[in-house]
Amino acid sequence: MKQLVVLSGKGGTGKTTVTAAIGHLASTEGPVLFVDADVDASNLELLLSPELQAKESCFAGETARIDPARCNGCGACAEVCRFDAVREGDAFSVDPVACEGCRACCYACPCDAITTEPVQAGEVYRSETPYGPLFHARLLPGRENSGKLVTAVRRAAAEWAKDRPADLVLIDGPPGIGCPVIAASTGVDLALVVTEPTLSAIHDLERALQTASHFGIPAAVCINKSDLNERRTEEIENACRKRDVDVIGWIPYDLGAQRAVVARVPVTTCVEGGLELTLRRLHGELAQRLSRHEQDIR
Repeated sequence: MKQLVVLSGKGGTGKTTVTAAIGHLASTEGPVLFVDADVDASNLELLLSPELQAKESCFAGETARIDPARCNGCGACAEVCRFDAVREGDAFSVDPVACEGCRACCYACPCDAITTEPVQAGEVYRSETPYGPLFHARLLPGRENSGKLVTAVRRAAAEWAKDRPADLVLIDGPPGIGCPVIAASTGVDLALVVTEPTLSAIHDLERALQTASHFGIPAAVCINKSDLNERRTEEIENACRKRDVDVIGWIPYDLGAQRAVVARVPVTTCVEGGLELTLRRLHGELAQRLSRHEQDIR
């Protein structure tokens, strides 16, 4: 299965809208498997009308728990905790949000009254959409380790696809360059970086391309709303040219994209004209690049 991840150096560039459009077009040619790897703010489901089929809990990290029956109230745990997670009152207890699971309190407790237990970081979902199955997740409030949750989502998708192969695994990646981005991009065949003609987007595009290059991931760039600022668009083209990265899409600004988002459908299902034609060309270019990459591997 070919794997394509859609990234953006910053949020709000239109990454998810482009992902849904590419997925819709690809689904007319063969089976597509969607993965929403932006677990901190999962929103691909808003455009795909999913019906939940299954869910499972994902655990990451640990938190301490004090057994009040064994605690003698000495306060040794509070003295060694660097995160102020131990709460004092009628009895000592641990704030599960502040606790980092370092176990310092466990080692300091003279009564062996403190143990650690796994922490639920979120939930992984499998849903059916009109365009193919969708694997997505929800990170619980106050929980970190979103990179691990991204890995859990991708693992669940890979396990499900063993007996149900798809022509394309389309991953809607998170913005930025942190652990979730790395987890979403590992082992993919191609990264499409969606940017926009603004100064901050250009800066963050550079970081996204550096991250892809560092991990040996072939990358291409798509400029969304490219006609709003031609000078910035030219700057993006020059920056990509210096990095020997191809710009393969110039998406015009079109209010039809907003109407599609409000209607909660991929933009290619309800918009015609220049916007649809541009997205079809982008889909075709991506399909060719993935095919060439597959041939090179063989």
